[in-house]
Amino acid sequence: MFDPDIAPSGTLLGLLQRGRGDGTLHALAAPRSEALAALHHCVLRDPRRDWQLENRSLYYARLHLGLDGGLDAIEQHLFDEDDQMDTGEERTGLALSVLGHLAGYGRQDALLLLRRYAATGSNWAWALDELAVRDEDTALRALGRPVLARFSRTPEGEARLAAAVRDAFEPRPWRLWAESPDDPDGARRVLAAREQGCFDRWQRQLRPAGPRPGWSVREVLDWAQQGLEQHPAQPRHAAAARCLTAVAAPEDRPEIVEAARGGQDGARCAALDYLAQQQDTAALDLLDAAATGGPPPVAEAAVAAFERMRSTAALERARGWAHRPDAVGRAAAGMLARRGGRSDADLVLAALRRAVRAEGADGDGLWPLVEGAGRLSIACAAPVLRHIYRETSSSHLRGLAAGALAATDPSFAAGFAVECLWDCEESTRELAALHAEIGDQRVVEQLRRLAADPAEEAEVQTAVRSRIGPDMPAV
Repeated sequence: MFDPDIAPSGTLLGLLQRGRGDGTLHALAAPRSEALAALHHCVLRDPRRDWQLENRSLYYARLHLGLDGGLDAIEQHLFDEDDQMDTGEERTGLALSVLGHLAGYGRQDALLLLRRYAATGSNWAWALDELAVRDEDTALRALGRPVLARFSRTPEGEARLAAAVRDAFEPRPWRLWAESPDDPDGARRVLAAREQGCFDRWQRQLRPAGPRPGWSVREVLDWAQQGLEQHPAQPRHAAAARCLTAVAAPEDRPEIVEAARGGQDGARCAALDYLAQQQDTAALDLLDAAATGGPPPVAEAAVAAFERMRSTAALERARGWAHRPDAVGRAAAGMLARRGGRSDADLVLAALRRAVRAEGADGDGLWPLVEGAGRLSIACAAPVLRHIYRETSSSHLRGLAAGALAATDPSFAAGFAVECLWDCEESTRELAALHAEIGDQRVVEQLRRLAADPAEEAEVQTAVRSRIGPDMPAV
């Protein structure tokens, strides 16, 4: 996760960075040089808040085709000297994905660029995955020698090769290289690497690092504490809570409650999580105390455990906590948004407005509140939902806002739903296909494009076909 520099939402660059449908429509109407400059800025400087979650590649590839853009800027970015120094996937991943979609649309220059980068670039594995689903066998086999040459014939090099084969997202190239008659030496190396990967998995299964049958409650709590001390970024308290479910007996409750009240951080997190799962009568008070007065790891675990509770008592407590400005209050409002009834609409709306005022249109706590506004059909929330839709830099949050507007705003079908047909997120395009008014000629044309586009997701095309019939106006 990182915070990119996002332009204002009213600018062409800002629209394209957000992946909004209006970005495509404005770019196609703008001077071509200006539109291409904004598009290349987005492709070469990934604007996503979470590049592993949000979609942009198909959106940018389609616009690239619409503008008939060249690949010189992408080529310069991929083969810049920085490629050997900054090897993080986030620097080149979006550009490679855009090239992959362009290759899928028949752009031979994009295919050649991917082959070249797979042979020489630092993020070669990503390029290889793009080629694996689009390129022909002969071209993939030709990449075997340059890719295998990256791994030295030392124990360390062979270990890295085994890891690369094991972790490959698309196995097709490795399978071709393992069967290649033109490079028997490379085939032997790939086969050995595949066998080593299988052996490594077998060894890990023989030497589990987790709890074993017969462990006591104290041993499970100690294991949770060791995990927090050894790997703070990957705590074990959730796994430890599940283990406690298996080993704890009624007579162990006092020990677990005591650990939840004042144990070491890792053990306390596990105990709190376990008591919340069991809907224990003491859980809510212990979670409140930990969330408001505990150290950061304990406070975060307590809030997360409360959010997962499903009891009526937790829902009642959430109604009393939803007005609080702290993390507990935000979690309580989120619980009401997800599970509350119509009587909780005012609390959810107040929390939504409070969150936007405090954190803007990109606040982390907005997601459940936006969904809740739609689930509870809070019509008064439409103005703030429209603000979130326009301003957020998260395409997923914008999609949630679009879904909530579909349930709360009568003008959605003739308004935002139209531009959502060009949105970067497939779920948002699917929503638009179901709601956009057919009377708009742009809607008819775009629905037909989506129905015929081989790169479009099946769910979107299913929604499109539900709207297309013999009575649809001709383009």
